Amino acid sequence: MGYNCTIFAYGQTGTGKTFTMEGERSPNEEYTWEEDPLAGIIPRTLHQIFEKLTDNGTEFSVKVSLLEIYNEELFDLLNPSSDVSERLQMFDDPRNKRGVIIKGLEEITVHNKDEVYQILEKGAAKRTTAATLMNAYSSRSHSVFSVTIHMKETTIDGEELVKIGKLNLVDLAGSENIGRSGAVDKRAREAGNINQSLLTLGRVITALVERTPHIPYRESKLTRILQDSLGGRTRTSIIATISPASLNLEETLSTLEYAHRAKNILNKPEVNQKLTKKALIKEYTEEIERLKRDLAATREKNGVYISEENFRVMSGKLTVQEEQIVELIEKIGAVEEELSRVTELFMDNKNELDQCKSDLQNKTQELETTHKHLQETKLQLLKEEYITSALERTEEKLHDAASKLLNTVEETTKDVSGLHSKLDRKKAVDQHNAEAQDIFGKNLNSLFNNMEELIKDGSSKQKAMLEVHKTLFGNLLSSSVSALDSITTVALGSLISIPENVSTHISQIFNMILKEQALAAESKTVLQELINVLKTDLLSSLEMILSPAVVSILKINSQLKHIFKTSLTVADKIEDQKKELDGFLGILSNNLHELQENTISSLVESQKLCGNLSEDLNTIKQTHSQELCQLMNLWTERFCTLEKKCENIQKPLSSVQENIQQKSEDIVNKMTFHSQKFCADSDGLSQELRNFNQEGTKLVEESVKYSDKLKGNLEKISQETEQRCESLNTRTFCFSEQWVSSLNEREQELQNVLEVVNQCCETSSSNITEKSHGYKAANEKQHNIFLDQMTIDEEKLIAQNLELNETIKIGLTKLNCFLQQDLKLDIPTGTTPQRKNYLYPSILVRTEPREYLLDQLKRKQPDLLIMLNCSENNKEEKIQDVDVEKAALGQYTEEPLSQEPSVHAGVDCSSIGGVPFFQHKKSHGKDKENRGINTLERSKVEETTEHLVTKSRLPLRAQINL
Repeated sequence: MGYNCTIFAYGQTGTGKTFTMEGERSPNEEYTWEEDPLAGIIPRTLHQIFEKLTDNGTEFSVKVSLLEIYNEELFDLLNPSSDVSERLQMFDDPRNKRGVIIKGLEEITVHNKDEVYQILEKGAAKRTTAATLMNAYSSRSHSVFSVTIHMKETTIDGEELVKIGKLNLVDLAGSENIGRSGAVDKRAREAGNINQSLLTLGRVITALVERTPHIPYRESKLTRILQDSLGGRTRTSIIATISPASLNLEETLSTLEYAHRAKNILNKPEVNQKLTKKALIKEYTEEIERLKRDLAATREKNGVYISEENFRVMSGKLTVQEEQIVELIEKIGAVEEELSRVTELFMDNKNELDQCKSDLQNKTQELETTHKHLQETKLQLLKEEYITSALERTEEKLHDAASKLLNTVEETTKDVSGLHSKLDRKKAVDQHNAEAQDIFGKNLNSLFNNMEELIKDGSSKQKAMLEVHKTLFGNLLSSSVSALDSITTVALGSLISIPENVSTHISQIFNMILKEQALAAESKTVLQELINVLKTDLLSSLEMILSPAVVSILKINSQLKHIFKTSLTVADKIEDQKKELDGFLGILSNNLHELQENTISSLVESQKLCGNLSEDLNTIKQTHSQELCQLMNLWTERFCTLEKKCENIQKPLSSVQENIQQKSEDIVNKMTFHSQKFCADSDGLSQELRNFNQEGTKLVEESVKYSDKLKGNLEKISQETEQRCESLNTRTFCFSEQWVSSLNEREQELQNVLEVVNQCCETSSSNITEKSHGYKAANEKQHNIFLDQMTIDEEKLIAQNLELNETIKIGLTKLNCFLQQDLKLDIPTGTTPQRKNYLYPSILVRTEPREYLLDQLKRKQPDLLIMLNCSENNKEEKIQDVDVEKAALGQYTEEPLSQEPSVHAGVDCSSIGGVPFFQHKKSHGKDKENRGINTLERSKVEETTEHLVTKSRLPLRAQINL
């Protein structure tokens, strides 16, 4: 449900707190955790939580943490390392004033019950326990097992919300008497810290029960962690464990008193606020940024460095000052709350006193008015009693008027039936309009959903395209770099080996020449053979050295050609994907046009329905105005109201139609613009790939030229060497006598040849190295340009996707506003008369003149002369009020259709005004108590009212004239 809950066990040491919360395993592990009868609250709770969440079928995640408070220090029992001595720090939560944050606390995500049971066993093994005289496995620390549950919900609008709930299961260490438990040294200090923290917890509970301004939460880390559970917004339950032994009676009573006081704490549980996915991601992002800033500050070490002693003094002062500030703020809050409560109570009492005074004045005025009415009513009652007795004798005289009245009532009844039929037809039209509106809303929502799915599919395809581009060109660059590295390696190796081989052969030549100097006179033929051997060895070594270099260069050229063919295929793929994107944008544009046409057709249909309703209302109004003018005057206002409602419906319909058309055109224009923009970007990318291909082709051609040039140089060197050997052979035969003198010159020429060869090799090696580096740099530059372009394209596509989604959401919001707020239904007011059977009197009587009846009353009761004279003096006032009584009679002609007339009712009218005198008194006194009787008696009128008939258009007054 989203609440934060806390359950903790409190009691004396050895009373079973740990057994209650964690439990034990049965011997030989006969049962599983959920079936074990010795399992505690924690495993049973986790079992029930997983069962409930699995049955609901919602998406959820469960995280658990296990915290130990030992000697007022915090330790994480779920730390992956075997060392549990690492102390944790606690800070106030800036998002929750009553919450705390524990830095470095390990939270483990669990997926099933078995993982939770393993975590419990792991934490229990690391928890600090020791043997005392009262318990062999006494817990020497408090433990807090926290379970955080995240559940995902989806609203009607499709927005995903995250609901968070937290459960704290606390196992407190037991209070103990050091003398009875036998704790000494370390155990005694542990017991002191335990008793101190429990004493602070008791003081907090006492302060909450007595509602003191300051509550000492900060005096212990246990109370700071449980601050929200004690008097906060958390549902909290306390389990008090006691010992049955009479030896522990004092501790048992203390525990029960402790629990009784804690029972009176008033918490105000609140459901945690549901977070949207965006808000949760934003919160995590801010937390990551904060941690990054802390890490950067730690790495840079750009803080202020002071001595440890000064730092401790400053930290102590800051802690004391923070606690004082918090206490003062709490006191100020309590005083302000008390002041507001007293002020509110004072204002309530003042308002009640003013109300009582005004009520007393009103009651006094009503009492005076009632007293006056009572005097007048007594006089009227005396007269009406006599007149009523006369009316019983004169009922026959109104028979003709009642017959005409009966015919008129029958005709009016028929008109009312026709009016009810019209109202039924209007109700059917309204119901049909509501159904059409519902269908329209569903169709529009389905179209928007289809459009959103198409947009998502297009976005996913574009992202996949970009990933393929990155992969292909990354492979291209790596292959090009590896090929160039192999070129450089082979060329350098070949060129380095050339001078070594040449120097080797020259040294051999020098040795041979030295030998031949000694033997020149003896054997010329031997020298000639040696020269031939030298020639063949030199040619074979040159072929052996240069042929692998040429072959490797040709292989590299073939590899580069294959790479550039691959780049051409990539460009073709990009063009195909561009065509596919064009098709997708065309489909999206068609869907938007279809949405616009459906919206316009639905709105036109609604306007037609409203027009038909207006035409029907005008027709009925004209028909009834011709037949029953008087009756239609009563319903004219209602028809006007209906016409206004129709106009109010048409106005928002037309405005919504214009808005939807405008939004649809904007969406189509934006999609066309983004389509053209993407096509342009794709054309630019394809052109860049083709330029890259051309540059690579040029580099291949240059490498081929360099390889051909190298091959030509090597062949030239070989030819020159062969020519030199032949000339040497010829000169040997020709100038054998001058051999000794020319040996020095040959030696100098060989050294010059060696220097030339070395210079040529160094030049070739430097040229090849420069070309390879330039080629590698060009490839890297081209690759970076391509990656930048791909990143820009990806950002543009994401922005386009966000803009389309925002436009769709705005359209849906306006559509829901149109369906829920702009369209208004005809709400029945309850003033329409219901169908019922009308009862009319069949026998009407005539009555004597009022003056004659009053004369008879005077003769029989002379004591009433004074009161009658007073009533005669008021006749002039009655004449002036004839118009008022006409209005009253006109109101009566509207009312009797909904009332049942009485057969025995009658009215005594005077000859002066033609209006009963008690109706005249009613208009002055505004007495509403006898309204029912007076309206029933108005159905009988005197003959003397003939002169008033011509002034009224009512059929009832016309028929009463006798």
